[in-house]
Amino acid sequence: MANTAKRMIVLLITIACTILSMTYSSFSQQHLGPPPPTKVDTVFDTLHNVVIPDPYRWLEDGSSDEVRRWTEAQNAYFQKYINRYPERDQLKQTMTSLLSIGSFSSPRIFDSVLFYKHRTGSENHSILYVQFGKDKKPEMLIDPNSFSTDGTVALDWWFPSPDGSLVAYGKSSSGTERSTLYIIRTADKKLLDDTIPNTRYAAIAWLPDNSGFYYTRFAIPGTVPAGDEDYYRRVYFHRLGDNWQNDSLIFGGNLDKTVWTNVDLSPDGSKLFCSEFYGWSRIVFYMKDLSSSDTSFMKVTGNLQANFQIQALDDCFLIMTNNDAPHYRLFKARYDNPSPEHWRELIPEQRSIMQSFLVVDSCIVVRRLTNATSSLEILTLEGAPVRYITLPELGTVDAVHGEPDGTDMYFYYSSYNIPPTIYHYDFKNDSLNIFAQIDAGIDYSNIEVKQVWYRSLDSTPVSMFIVYNRNSKLDGNNPTYLYGYGGFNSNMTPYFSRVISFWVNQGGIYAVPNLRGGGEYGEEWHNAGKREHKQNTFDDFIAAAEYLFANGYTSPEKLCISGGSNGGLLIGAVLTQRPDLCRAAVCAVPLLDMIRYHKFLIARLWIPEYGVSDDSAQFAYLYSYSPYHHVVNGTKYPAVLFKASESDGRVAPLHARKMTARMQAANISEYPILLRLETKAGHGQGKPVSKQIEELTDTWSFVFNELGVQIRQPIIEKK
Repeated sequence: MANTAKRMIVLLITIACTILSMTYSSFSQQHLGPPPPTKVDTVFDTLHNVVIPDPYRWLEDGSSDEVRRWTEAQNAYFQKYINRYPERDQLKQTMTSLLSIGSFSSPRIFDSVLFYKHRTGSENHSILYVQFGKDKKPEMLIDPNSFSTDGTVALDWWFPSPDGSLVAYGKSSSGTERSTLYIIRTADKKLLDDTIPNTRYAAIAWLPDNSGFYYTRFAIPGTVPAGDEDYYRRVYFHRLGDNWQNDSLIFGGNLDKTVWTNVDLSPDGSKLFCSEFYGWSRIVFYMKDLSSSDTSFMKVTGNLQANFQIQALDDCFLIMTNNDAPHYRLFKARYDNPSPEHWRELIPEQRSIMQSFLVVDSCIVVRRLTNATSSLEILTLEGAPVRYITLPELGTVDAVHGEPDGTDMYFYYSSYNIPPTIYHYDFKNDSLNIFAQIDAGIDYSNIEVKQVWYRSLDSTPVSMFIVYNRNSKLDGNNPTYLYGYGGFNSNMTPYFSRVISFWVNQGGIYAVPNLRGGGEYGEEWHNAGKREHKQNTFDDFIAAAEYLFANGYTSPEKLCISGGSNGGLLIGAVLTQRPDLCRAAVCAVPLLDMIRYHKFLIARLWIPEYGVSDDSAQFAYLYSYSPYHHVVNGTKYPAVLFKASESDGRVAPLHARKMTARMQAANISEYPILLRLETKAGHGQGKPVSKQIEELTDTWSFVFNELGVQIRQPIIEKK
């Protein structure tokens, strides 16, 4: 009886505060009008003796007619807002120009055959090209623009066979990333009859003779409980021409549904490697000798609790790990004694972070990260230094490709003031040349990039990149866009963006701190911002804003904070902990209800990163910051734009719906809380350029409008 009375009191308080706060919101938003009404239908959960009210649980069901009507009303409210921005049409023209420049990917080499993606003009998707030799003319292989009339069917992934004669690739629609595998022959562009569904995020390991491949796919709907179709990623073998339903299960049959498996094969096809992924801090590798009568797998990483990257060669394999080395080191292992006690260290741990490695021309190419900027080093197969490849400063190297017995290497490079460039390195002649470079289409000559260090709440030093026009006066009045992520061992490094260049040319400042939870400073940095330490990520971001205030870059009235996915969680937490920090916020595809996040889509995969509320200790720290549960009625919140997509297969859009409703009810400031929920789009992967233009136009219209920025340079020109 006492518990029932307690629930009734909480419910009455919730309803009263909601009505009061909506009254204030209606009064203070006369220029736009009040947001659409949202009913309160509170559900109470009791976890670990804590009663948790959830007034908008009903908004979790995106398939219900009531939720669809509510979403339509919210989108109409946002459209009403965005249509009032007088420079929206001009901004859309600008975004169209910016995204019509095109793009180019780093070529991948398979027996001297090159594959790369290239987009020109107004194409919605990059086209996959094949080039039969460096001196040959490229040929169109797969054109995703022909997949659908509206551009919502995408090329998700692609894996050429060892000799480049075949390519397995995946197609998905509406941003779901739920792909179907197809195979195309490169010589005549003919599709084979083989198709395999449920191959989302596939890994493919072709046999040397192209007769078949090992691959990963997810559970077939109907063979697992409803809602588990995005789990049970297992390794199978497919022989060309066979019915995929008869493919043999090779690895992972007895694993928990959340364990993610991958597959690889040595070049000669004799050694099969499979791995189990247990989050962003632990991977387990297994090996099977296919030339032996022993059909069992051997655990080559033993009982080590660490991250690993393996490259299988014909006579040995190389293995990179952060075991007892937070910055990573590299070992050589023999197939006849593959367990850790027999590994031989080739490259010891250094101050810089070893991000990845690759064997090219019988050399080891190591990609490193020093203070969140990239470098490339070449060493012998015994780990002796040969040379560094000279690169511009404060930039990012990515997509390094080459063959163990080839002499050509390609890689991608860019920075905030250096447009994307594809480099070709010739090992034979020790020469570095530009293979391709997309015209920036915008003036970036006045863009300055600075890396600074500041102290977080607990005095930990944190680095941050600041991008600005050298002619800007640092008087504390500059409109500033502060972007953050801080999770999953991911690195925020310098990259070129035409939109950022445009923003800076309007007098704006763009800042990106390297928050704890990322991997810029090794596994220790990652661990310091996950699970029970997640608050460090939020503190680092808040301290970054305060550094910008203290050093004359901007002020709270001129600051917009932004992040997506895990970064959306960051923005939600900062909004609820420091609503006074900024004037506006963009919170994209976010996680916001951290008590229930693991119940939807593939979110159980993220438990190693965040924890789970089923555990009492983990519940305590999740509940301490869960943004949805820390919205306070009667608070003056900044203007907020929540962005989500109906077909998102990673982060359920229910987070954005529930948070929008909760903040609209609680907010008493004059600034709006808005929701932009897109149809036929997902987490961001495979989104056609047409939808990107619309989203960028809406997002930056919101930013320009709320920060009071007028477009200075409507025409995009490069001097």
